[in-house]
Amino acid sequence: MPKLSVVIITFNEEKNIGRCLDSVQDIADDIVVVDSFSTDKTEEICIAKGARFIQHKFNGHIEQKNWAVTQAAFPHVLSIDADEALDATLKKSILEIKNNWLNDGYYMNRLTNYCGKWIYHCGWYPDRKLRLWDSGKGKWGGINPHDKYELTAGDGKTGRLNGNILHYSYYSIEGHIQQTEKFSTISAAALFASGKKTNWLQINLSPIVKFIKSYFFQLGILDGYYGFRICKISAHAVYLKYFKLNKLYKK
Repeated sequence: MPKLSVVIITFNEEKNIGRCLDSVQDIADDIVVVDSFSTDKTEEICIAKGARFIQHKFNGHIEQKNWAVTQAAFPHVLSIDADEALDATLKKSILEIKNNWLNDGYYMNRLTNYCGKWIYHCGWYPDRKLRLWDSGKGKWGGINPHDKYELTAGDGKTGRLNGNILHYSYYSIEGHIQQTEKFSTISAAALFASGKKTNWLQINLSPIVKFIKSYFFQLGILDGYYGFRICKISAHAVYLKYFKLNKLYKK
């Protein structure tokens, strides 16, 4: 049976980290938290719950997660965010995989809680994530701040686990709006650094397309009031990303 390291990155996560750590205690042989110098009680909570706590300068989500993997005690890794937790079904699935590891990596669904409501539409579910893997077979990639794990071999074998990662995303609409401002700035900078350009058409039409897709085609309308707000803010996030990218070129 392979031993399993759970790897988490944090910054001021005292509201979430305890729930996250509690959810992985039964399946982890090693828990390492890589923290970018939190100023709240994150460190205190992590140490009290038996996690190894390491501080490391944050240079980007992808960079931090790749460095964090190097701190794992074992090559088989479950990566989970501080605002996430495993449900009982997913924990059972992971324990079964530990007894019969067959693939290079395993996908699992993520279910998001938004202002106290579970969101099953808007393009937010099942939100499949590759989070359990042999760390020698891949690395974190994507475009900051939207990281994703990529197996190095294009034909890497993957499986899918039952159960959900429970994602406690936003406790208020205002928090979502603030995060959108922050993440759109990071996204625009990453696109600029990679040489991506935009134009008037993309800036103004992409948000409309995003709203129509998430609210109607991805059935955000069925999530009620919060579904509408999610789709509206998500569309605005697209606008901000390309608007800020255009401003960077004008500078």
